[in-house]
Amino acid sequence: MKLALYLPNFRDEVTVKELEDMTALAEDLDFDSVWTLDRVIVPEASDRVELQHPFGMMEGLPNALPVIARGKWFQGWPLIPWLAAKTTKLRIGMSITNTPFRGPGVLAAELATVDHLSNGRLNVGVGSGWMPEEFAAASVPHLFPRRHAHVRDTLEIMQGIWNNELYEHHSEFADFELSGFGHKPLQDPLPIYFSGLKDPKRSAKRIAKYGLNGWIGIQDSPEDIKRWKGEMERELNELGKGFPENFDMCSMIWTVITDEPLDQSDNGKVTNLLAGNAQQIEDRLKAYKEAGLTMPFFWPPFRDVPTSKTMDDLKRITEEIMPKVNAS
Repeated sequence: MKLALYLPNFRDEVTVKELEDMTALAEDLDFDSVWTLDRVIVPEASDRVELQHPFGMMEGLPNALPVIARGKWFQGWPLIPWLAAKTTKLRIGMSITNTPFRGPGVLAAELATVDHLSNGRLNVGVGSGWMPEEFAAASVPHLFPRRHAHVRDTLEIMQGIWNNELYEHHSEFADFELSGFGHKPLQDPLPIYFSGLKDPKRSAKRIAKYGLNGWIGIQDSPEDIKRWKGEMERELNELGKGFPENFDMCSMIWTVITDEPLDQSDNGKVTNLLAGNAQQIEDRLKAYKEAGLTMPFFWPPFRDVPTSKTMDDLKRITEEIMPKVNAS
């Protein structure tokens, strides 16, 4: 099982120094990767629990974000080249890049540049976004109903640009003549991870068509991971395909080690999955390993728990808990 840090650039208050220290620790602990979160805005309506949709459009979550509108947080994308400069071993990525907020051709060229800056350590996470208020702030409210199609088109364009000396594209979302976009990525292929939270069939089709390298969920239980993996595998088999080699099953999971046991009974997406005492975390990670999760994203709390506590937790997970998980 590989380990990933979901860097807390999105929390009520965070500093560059805290992000730098956590990243350095993840590298020292031989984590596989560090990922930032893509968030453009927190609407004031979120503070009143009056967003148009629940968080992530997921059942059981409130119509609010977990960070206050007046929070002091950082955008995820500008941190990626900074992380490339601050690290030498960690893979880096953003989970996930909401493609409707970026021009596909520009995004493809920028990703290729960052892959060079990181000496071939970039992972690309893509998804559609879910919050109409954010689409409005990104000046693309018209794309919200067509966001899934935009992801498909972005995948087509990125791979077209990366795999051809010159490339042209004519579609609903991009219309340009035969052009060059500069350097190709160092990695061939550049690994792409897809975040699909609703439909295993849609995820399987994208894995099959674009040869994606991983799937990223959010707050998934071991049972969720087993179900998603099984359903995607069935859909892939119907398409005459299987999972690509070394395919990653990932989930972004809220993580904190407590002194006393916590209630971990099933409560949907707000279940204390990796929140609990050390024994509970160990037992859960063993269950994840058995279910087929290959890389948990450890997601620090949004408030109340200082980043220094999270750093201590990451050390305990790596040095005390994971040896027992790996031995199971």
